[in-house]
Order: sequence, then C-alpha cells, then structure tokens
Amino acid sequence: MLNTEGITLAYGSRKLFENVNLSLAPENCYGLIGANGSGKSTFLKILSGEVEPSHGTVSVTPGYRISVLQQDHFQFDEYPVLTTILMGHKKLYEVMLAKDAVYAKPDFSEADGVRASELETEFAELNGWEAEAEAAKLLSELGIAEEFHSRKMKDLDGSQKVRVLLAQALFGMPDILLLDEPTNHLDIETTLWLEEFLYEFKNTVVVVSHDRHFLDRVCTHILDIDFGRIQLYTGNWSFWYESSQLILRQKTDQNKQIEEKRKELQTFIMRFSNNASKSRQATARKKLLEKLTLEDIKPSSRRTPYIFFKAAREAGNDILTAEDLSKAVEGETLFRNASFRVDKGEKIAFVSKNTTSITALFRILMKEAIPDGGAFKWGASTGRAYFPKDNASFFDCDLNLIDWLRQYSAEKDENFIRGFLGKMLFSGDETLKKANVLSGGEKVRCLFSRMMLLEANVLLFDEPTNHLDLEAITALNDGLIAFRGTILFTSHDHQFVQTVANRIIEITPNGLIDKQNTTYDEYLADPHVRERRRELYPAGKS
Repeated sequence: MLNTEGITLAYGSRKLFENVNLSLAPENCYGLIGANGSGKSTFLKILSGEVEPSHGTVSVTPGYRISVLQQDHFQFDEYPVLTTILMGHKKLYEVMLAKDAVYAKPDFSEADGVRASELETEFAELNGWEAEAEAAKLLSELGIAEEFHSRKMKDLDGSQKVRVLLAQALFGMPDILLLDEPTNHLDIETTLWLEEFLYEFKNTVVVVSHDRHFLDRVCTHILDIDFGRIQLYTGNWSFWYESSQLILRQKTDQNKQIEEKRKELQTFIMRFSNNASKSRQATARKKLLEKLTLEDIKPSSRRTPYIFFKAAREAGNDILTAEDLSKAVEGETLFRNASFRVDKGEKIAFVSKNTTSITALFRILMKEAIPDGGAFKWGASTGRAYFPKDNASFFDCDLNLIDWLRQYSAEKDENFIRGFLGKMLFSGDETLKKANVLSGGEKVRCLFSRMMLLEANVLLFDEPTNHLDLEAITALNDGLIAFRGTILFTSHDHQFVQTVANRIIEITPNGLIDKQNTTYDEYLADPHVRERRRELYPAGKS
C-alpha cells in the first residue's frame, strides 16, 4: 500500500497541490492526469522520495519496493545493458556487488565465509539465480536483440535506451511502479506489449501519459490534478472524461434553472413589494430568494485550444502520385521503389518500425529533401501545409508572437493575428513573448496557428501530438476529423490514428503495405498484414 497524508507542494506563493490524502492499493493502475505544468511529474517524484513535499508525508508498506522509470537517458552510459536492468532492483544489485567483493578477496577468511553464506541466502531469497535470465527475457520482449545485451548503454540509439530503461523499471516485479510517459518513442508493438504487461500486473502502478488509448487500456482509476487538488476517480480516462463533461453540463443546467427562478422571484418582488395586498407574498418570495444559491462551478485549470482547419479552395481529384521513391541514409535503406496514389479526401496514417523513414518521405514530398530515386507529382489544385517533427528553424528569431505569425498571414491587422493566437491560448502579454523562448508545447500550438492561416487543402503532420497535453491532443483530434480536405500524417497516439485515418500505409525497407478503407485497429488485426510485415522487414526487425 502507498499512502499520502496532507501532501502539499508550494513554490513561493504558488501551490501546485494541497492536502493530498490518497491510499493507492495493489492490483490497481492509477492514471495521473492534469494540465501541462500542474505537477504530474513532480508528484511522481514525491511518491518515489526524490522530491520532498512542502508539507505532509508519504508512507509505504514495510518491505515494499518502489521502481521508477528513469528519465535521464545518459545516466547508465558506462554500464552494460544487462547490468543496467539488474540495477533496477537496488537491493538485489547491492547483494550481487557485495557477494562478488567477498569472493574476490585474496585472503578469504572464516568470517568472509560466514558473510558469503549470508549473502548467498539473501541472493536466493531475492530470486538472484533467475535474475539475468529474467532481465534478458524482458529485453527480448521489448525488442532489444541478444547481441546488444552485453554492450554498453552508450552504444545504443535513443529508442533502444528508452526500452532498456523501461525494462529496468519493470524488472523483478516491483511492488509499486511509477511510470512517467512510458510510451514515448515506443513503436506500436512495444506499446501493445506494455499495455498487456500492465493489464496483467498484480501490484500498484501510477502512470503519467498523454496517450488516451493507453490510459483506457491499463487504468483502473484516474488521479486528476485540478484546482490545486488531486481527486481520485474510479474508471479509465474515457469514463472520467465523459463523466466530468456530464457533471459539468448538469451543474450548468441546474444553475440556469436557479437563475431563472431567481429572476422570476425578483420580478415578483419588484412588482408587488409596495402593494399592500401582495406584500406578504413578496416578503415570502424575498426569503426564498435569499436561500437560492448558484452552485460554484470553478473554471478548470485546463485550457483547450480551438483547432479548426479550413481550405481556401477545394482540391481536384488528383492529389498526389508517387512512383518508385527510394531513400537511404548512411547506407541504411529507409524505403525503396515506394509507389502510391493519394485521392481527394483521404486521411492516410503512415506507420513504420523506423519513424525516420516517414520523416524522410514527408521532407521529400515537401521538397525539403531529394530522393535517391523515383519521382512524385502534386495535383495542380493542391495547396499544402506541413507540420515538421523538427520545428527549431521556425523559431530561430527574435520576433514576438504577433510579428512571428504575421509573416504567414495575408491579413496583417494586429487584431486579426491576435485572434488566431487566442485560439491557441496566447492572450494579453503572452502574445509579446519572443518566438525563441517558447516551450515545446507552445511551439506546436504556434505552428497550428500558422497552418490554420495557410488554409491549405492538403495537410501533412509529422508527430503533431508530441509536447501536447490531453486537451490539446483532443482538440487537434477533433479538428482533423472535421477537416474536409486530405491529410497525410503519422503519430504514436493510437486513438488519434484510429479516429482520424481511413487508410494506412506502412513503410518498410523493402516495400509498402497499403490498406485502404480501413481503421488502425482493423489494420493491426489483419492476418494478411502481419504476414506481409514478416516478409518485408529484415530478420529480427518485425
């Protein structure tokens, strides 16, 4: 059991949350949600003991082990991969080091023998004899081939490091598991594996994630940070979201009824308070009016942007034709002989084991890169707007946000520009921020403003949900569903792909898998797709 009592965290006069009292039980998975900056990651650090609260205490059942998904991807660079996994079980790793140190003594004494025997007993109790096999199994299930198990962490790429650190957190069946954005940089197969692992996990999990499908799949409860409080709800994210919207509507309707009754009483009182025959009734209604109170509906700390894409003109039927496109980087084939046609109104999700291949294709289609072979042609009536994964070049300037957005607008009036920034939650002095000091999420919202201004009939998005909170992801999701033009996009957000795409194109080094008139879930469940993937991906990569 993990308990918090009176937890408060304040920075100066600003309180992130106050007087948090929770009891988190085994066999439950708690999804921790809240607006960006509400303190989700900080609360996880308080639970793990990494951060001290301003007030209050965290207590853990004696003997329970807490495991945390580490965020520093360079922390273990000098350690072998397998050793990094074992370090996730601190007590076991300490016993292993102590045991090795005793046996390495050149003058091994009788006392050393006693100590070694004690350590061997403790090692066995901690399931030490199975530890390396369990760690290797975890790595393999997370897609880290055996050839990498003995290499140092610094020799792995970023995606591999993420999976090793995830394996480290999961290793040894911890009693309490704290995961901060565990699906970041995971491919779909690894994410599905993690969903299944957590679904079957019998101990306590607290997870922060912006992936709505993931939260729905694994969570039994939601911890909502809002109004400076952390409120516990039973159910997954969708249940919490629908319930919260329903309650808000009910409260609003109830307040409307109260307000109508109030106006009716006020009218009666004003009309008859000086009428002797009606004065008693007016007095009674006045007393009733005093008892009527509007229930306080606090404005949530969450803010939702307004994202709506509208094309200035309708495109013709011919959108895009690509023939035999090929691209390799540093000797690695990203795709070869890729041919496809895009028709009007299609919303195509591009997926791949190697997301670099999708970025390369999009950059080629936007004429930011040159293919090694093949050609493509856009329809004469198309206008494109592109959201790149790497957006740094857009913000390498000293302009404030009004002047930054004005660059991309035919209409230069400041009020017009402020209107578009307001849709993306920039108002007042926030519009005078310099473009080169924006956070990741602010940059994404600025690029959405730019794309909305362009009024293109073809939209290309390379991982647009990165850096966004759940409210912004939902707003973008709804905006793309409503868009009547053509969309080419990629995203790790399962629900986003499922609800937007009507066609899936998977890029492999040896060809494309192209399924029209399908949803993402149908695509993943298709046995013909699975067989085709085994044929097209290199051995060990499928």
